[in-house]
Amino acid sequence: MRAYIVDDERLAVHRLARLLDATGRVTVVGSTTDPEAAVGFLHGHEVDILFLDIQMPGLTGFQLLERLDRDVTVIFTTAYDRYALDAFAVNSIDYLLKPIDPERLARALDKAERMTLQPHDVRALARELAAALSPTRRLERIASRVGERTTILDVARVSHFVSKDKLTFACAGGREHVVDLTLSELEARLDPRRFARIHRATIVNIPFVQELFPAVDGGVQVRLKDEGKTELSVARDRVRELKDRLGIQRRA
Repeated sequence: MRAYIVDDERLAVHRLARLLDATGRVTVVGSTTDPEAAVGFLHGHEVDILFLDIQMPGLTGFQLLERLDRDVTVIFTTAYDRYALDAFAVNSIDYLLKPIDPERLARALDKAERMTLQPHDVRALARELAAALSPTRRLERIASRVGERTTILDVARVSHFVSKDKLTFACAGGREHVVDLTLSELEARLDPRRFARIHRATIVNIPFVQELFPAVDGGVQVRLKDEGKTELSVARDRVRELKDRLGIQRRA
């Protein structure tokens, strides 16, 4: 299969090209860090698979697809988390979560081989995904009301959200602030590139994670870079995803 790679991070392009070459199943016919250049290349060249980043300066992956003059099988390479990736639950495309795992890449190639046999409207899918992942859905500020006083919190400064005693708290600046949204509602509206659900009762702001360490019960905990060096439990089924988000490579 002939593949073309578009990602504004040059290292990401090179790593994916090496992974694809190692499979022996794909020929990389070109790559670029410039989405405008990609449009020009794809107008003049036939490819079987397009590996496409979503968030790029100047032209997003979705906008790039809208400008193509024909359909192409797409595998998105993305840093969106598991919640946001629910939007990719369609039969005509696939995704790879960064950092890309070779086993997951092999499964994506299996699906790509099937997808090339099925006609699909990639531009319509791009519009659907762009709407589902629209930045307008993301919270930038959140209100905490106590009595007659309302405190406005900058979401980027919130180290984590926790649910306890039937209330939801935003933790920032060493204080807990009651907020009206549930964790599920927050998970749906927070920026998935920054926040991750690590437990049924906890959402963490990824840049605040300082350390992962074993818990006494055999599980995993995180220590945050906040005033209290807060320690939080990570659910066993979310450890792998959190390590991926932090760029922690699996041991051979």
